[in-house]
Amino acid sequence: MTDALKIIFAGTPEFAAEALQAVLQTEHKVVAVYTQPDRPAGRGRKLMASPVKQLALEHGVEVRQPKSLKGEAEQAELADLHADLMVVVAYGLLLPQAVLDVPRLGCINIHASLLPRWRGAAPIQRAILAGDSESGVTIMQMEAGLDTGPMLHIQRCPITESDTGGTLHDRLAGLGAEALLAVLPGLVGGSVEAELQDDSQSNYAKKLDKQEARVDWMQSGKQIDRQVRAFNPWPVAQADFNGKVMRIWECEPLDGDTQAEPGTIVASGREGFDVATGKGLLRIKKLQMPGKRAMDAADFLNAHQVDGVVLG
Repeated sequence: MTDALKIIFAGTPEFAAEALQAVLQTEHKVVAVYTQPDRPAGRGRKLMASPVKQLALEHGVEVRQPKSLKGEAEQAELADLHADLMVVVAYGLLLPQAVLDVPRLGCINIHASLLPRWRGAAPIQRAILAGDSESGVTIMQMEAGLDTGPMLHIQRCPITESDTGGTLHDRLAGLGAEALLAVLPGLVGGSVEAELQDDSQSNYAKKLDKQEARVDWMQSGKQIDRQVRAFNPWPVAQADFNGKVMRIWECEPLDGDTQAEPGTIVASGREGFDVATGKGLLRIKKLQMPGKRAMDAADFLNAHQVDGVVLG
């Protein structure tokens, strides 16, 4: 038997494209790429191909974009590829058991958390929001449950106090590609040992919602800082400043007590302005007002009087 696998790759966003790029540079053959249908994007709302589709086309790989894989016709087309393995990374469609059973070696998934810690759609942001000290990627054998399959390979990385949803996403994308390449030889040789997940340690990383972006100043400065970092670059934490929505891009939690009502700006200077919270202070360092670009708080202070303002 040849060591080269025939692989179906299913994924959509940039996170998945990095893994696809890694596979394309190996001896394994990607026989087809499955990705979400093109979506309207930008001001012109023109249909845009996903990062995975763009990369596949650049390498001459067949691209398929079914709206669902529940139909018998779509499942038959997939089976006709006679793939050894299906690699699934942030695809965006649920795979029915009939699809999971098609490849000889089944379907494996790159999940952006240390399973079973965060199962679901937004593990990166939920880890930051919860104050986790580390994250990582898990390669798992897929089964019908939500991120419940046996774990084949884990790679860890720390979450720093400056990490945002964006920076951690990019680091884990690279780590996911590395982990995938590490596990493929074991799948070929049959030497990979699967470890069952402990369901009692799992948490549900629900999809992000814009309503979560609203800052509650009764929370501690440290918790609000996690919210700001977790929701950067989307949906971006926000508060009301004199009746207008202020998006908060960067901040820093500070020790110290104040008798001021939470949400009150109690000091300002070149480093930003300090807001009272339920515990400690929060220094806002970078922000964005409606119709404006994101700016350093120091530049904002040149045109606005902020001391004593209560943020909503």
